[in-house]
Amino acid sequence: MPAEELTESPPRKSGDGGDRKHPTKPTAYRRSPRVMRTFIGSILLLFLLAGVAALVLYLVYRPSKPRFAVVGAAIYDLNVTAPTVVFSDMQITVTIRNPNARSTISYDRMAAYVSLGGQPLTPPLRLPPLEQDEKSTVVMSPVFGGVPVAVSPEVAAALAAAETYGVVALRLVVAGRIRYNPGPFHSGRVGMHVRCDLMAAHRRGMSGQVPLLAAAGCWVDA
Repeated sequence: MPAEELTESPPRKSGDGGDRKHPTKPTAYRRSPRVMRTFIGSILLLFLLAGVAALVLYLVYRPSKPRFAVVGAAIYDLNVTAPTVVFSDMQITVTIRNPNARSTISYDRMAAYVSLGGQPLTPPLRLPPLEQDEKSTVVMSPVFGGVPVAVSPEVAAALAAAETYGVVALRLVVAGRIRYNPGPFHSGRVGMHVRCDLMAAHRRGMSGQVPLLAAAGCWVDA
């Protein structure tokens, strides 16, 4: 029987690749950039949808500031009792309008006073807290004064001259905190500052209801 021919395989070069196994990247690793792009795109889309939803809710439930108006005034006493002291007793009727159809308004820590020439003629008066429904109007008639108040000589002289002339320019100031309650939401409490200027026909010695010579304009900062 012929002898088997033995053949020797030629030596493999180190660089020919032969049986060397090339490392193969896992499939998940090869796809990771695509997965990351999809994930980031989904997150951005969620943020965009959330922003659109928040904008829609804001436009629907956006509250408007309350509206104040002075509709009447009565002056029972307003005199310069000393060179720099004023004694007053007056009542001012104010309407507060909530113009919002989807938001109630809560008022608290409210105080009011009457001033002339930038100086108070009455001490601050605490007003009761108030819960106001949508599209509603509240009427308040606080009474101010009752105690002497020190003023500057300029304000005392201006008040005496105004009573002689028959027209007194007064300012009602209301300060406090409000909170809007639009639908299912609640805002934080914010400060409120109201200024109402009124021209009252009043002379020294007169007492009672006084005509308002012009519509009292009120400015609300809230």
